[in-house]
Amino acid sequence: MTSSSKITARKTLEKIQPYSPGKPIWEVQKELGLDRVVKLASNENPLGPSPKAVAAIQNGLAGLNRYPDADASALKKAIAEKYQVTPKQVITTNGADELITLISEAFLEAGDEVIVPSPSFSEYDFGAHIMGATVVPVKFKEDFEYDVDALISAVTEKTKIIYICTPNNPTGTYIPKSDLDKLVDALDDVLVVIDAAYDHFADAADYTNGVEYVNAGYPVVTLETFSKIYGIAGVRVGFGIAPEAIVQSILKVKEPFNVNTLAQIAATAAIGDTEHVETSQETNKAGRKQLYKAFDELGLTYIESMANFVLVQIGEDGENLYKQLMAKGVIVRHGKIWGLPDYVRVSVGTEEENQFFIDALTSLVVKQA
Repeated sequence: MTSSSKITARKTLEKIQPYSPGKPIWEVQKELGLDRVVKLASNENPLGPSPKAVAAIQNGLAGLNRYPDADASALKKAIAEKYQVTPKQVITTNGADELITLISEAFLEAGDEVIVPSPSFSEYDFGAHIMGATVVPVKFKEDFEYDVDALISAVTEKTKIIYICTPNNPTGTYIPKSDLDKLVDALDDVLVVIDAAYDHFADAADYTNGVEYVNAGYPVVTLETFSKIYGIAGVRVGFGIAPEAIVQSILKVKEPFNVNTLAQIAATAAIGDTEHVETSQETNKAGRKQLYKAFDELGLTYIESMANFVLVQIGEDGENLYKQLMAKGVIVRHGKIWGLPDYVRVSVGTEEENQFFIDALTSLVVKQA
């Protein structure tokens, strides 16, 4: 019998840490014996999925004996109409995470460099490392504002991709349009990937999701998702908008049936559910203010957010406080994974969920004082 220990994985895998999702509600309930658990860790829509998406899924169940539309033609058409682009400028994927991996597979060679603002979404690093590329982190300025000059200065002849998450996960900050103009104009043969997963929550006057650069012919890909504002994270649908030539390159590495039938049906319905989107936006805006007010009263430093979460500084004993919150039935995201051990990221919930968190946090902060 031969030994499996003689089988060695690719060297680049040594740099990869598997993605660590927030704990699900059922697991925390089981571990801690809690009746009530509020999950404010994964930036999900607290109002639930788009009702139109749910109805579409229910009506589409009878067709599951057939393979999905490999081209996702109805969904692409709906996206193209929404964003005023052509269907050939759209690519649909199994969540935006898959699109990040596909972009890496399509454009990166071993030894290439990828510039990633730090801290930001971990999947950019993952995609680069899979292809044996080098990640070049560029730190934010004070208060986690983008440093566009530092990003431009980090570019070398090996740079292939720059990722710009705006609003940025986990900080909630965004890159103003003037800075993004400066960035794309300064680059020639570098692909700029603008991750706009949280753009529906951004209400700054100088915010852009980057689609205008695609229409102007820049080598830009805008990433979007149906997991956040549309509330259908459970069926996994993401998409990208890019110049047609870039889309064609990505399609060469895409699996044929990557977006399942129910996901396509749900997303096609959700993108037209204006009422659900607007209600979600209003709930989020009110929830951010509710959290800000509580943090101000507790004397906690936080970052004003353009997304559906808030990054708040809870002190040197951050990990312990994070665990104590969980013991009280509140799941948030500890900042250690981003090199921010004294912070937690709190998703905006319903008014009642936010208050449940505020009450738990207040009892712990007051107790420590």
